[in-house]
Amino acid sequence: MNAKILAGILILGISFSFSGAFAADWYPSKWGKDDEIGAANLLSPALVLKAAKLITTGKVYRMGVPVDRTTPAFPPRSLAVTVLQPNQYAGETFGENKMSYNDDMFTGWLGIGTQIDALSHLGIDGRFYNGFHSKDFAKVTGVTKLGIEKIPPIVTRAVLINMAGHKGVEMMKEGDVISVDDIKAATAAQGITIERGDVVIFHTGWLSLLGKENQRYAAGEPGIDAKSAEYLASLEVVAVGMDNWGIEAVPFPNPNRVWEGHQVLLAKNGIYILETLDTREMIKDGVKEFLFVLGQPLYTGAVQAIINPIGIR
Repeated sequence: MNAKILAGILILGISFSFSGAFAADWYPSKWGKDDEIGAANLLSPALVLKAAKLITTGKVYRMGVPVDRTTPAFPPRSLAVTVLQPNQYAGETFGENKMSYNDDMFTGWLGIGTQIDALSHLGIDGRFYNGFHSKDFAKVTGVTKLGIEKIPPIVTRAVLINMAGHKGVEMMKEGDVISVDDIKAATAAQGITIERGDVVIFHTGWLSLLGKENQRYAAGEPGIDAKSAEYLASLEVVAVGMDNWGIEAVPFPNPNRVWEGHQVLLAKNGIYILETLDTREMIKDGVKEFLFVLGQPLYTGAVQAIINPIGIR
């Protein structure tokens, strides 16, 4: 056999070997090869009861933001609500009691405004959480695995890290990276301990641009990188959230490695991502930990959903 051909075959074989070894690094999941809920396996009645003890004032915080046709989002996402009055032309009503009604039709993307990313949202080379390949489950009519409807209600302790405050600013800048050292320093300074089964939320101040400088808001953001995502995953958290649209620093530290933090959290560790969380009132009130409550819409086969999480202090 030609020496060059033989060398090529050997190199190709080594490449496949490395590829297989890499895949085995992160799947199958520690919760089993058929698992579809990832870090939500950490949730339990015990965590709910423990988190409920954090309620001291009974104050409820809405963490979702209103969304409309002008809400900036990762392109090409947009939405529109159209209000209709079916079969009520020229003031037509129904029955002797003259019943009238309005209906609404939603047209748009589910990944806009305050949202949750399901484990089917972002993967690595066609493979998603637990090694499921998109060719096997991603259908035009919806995903058949890892859909939004599979996520159980998320009720647990949440910690709120004021990263902007730690850095002495009202708002961090686009591209600012929240490093592992930043997380460790901020939690220590603010007296916060991240525990197994927590939801971890960062306040960067970026949401203050929403509705004022929409173009800048959507063009970049401060956030974590792959290493800080790996650190958070090592703490066995359920979800990571932030007061911006993508939780990762944009522009990316390395322009050739995009959304790597998403890959670490979603694909490799089954940790959910919460975006565009409104943390402003909580920061104003000095909240550091609270009961987090989320029951997302059960859109069968969806990979994202617009949400309105609730924090109770």
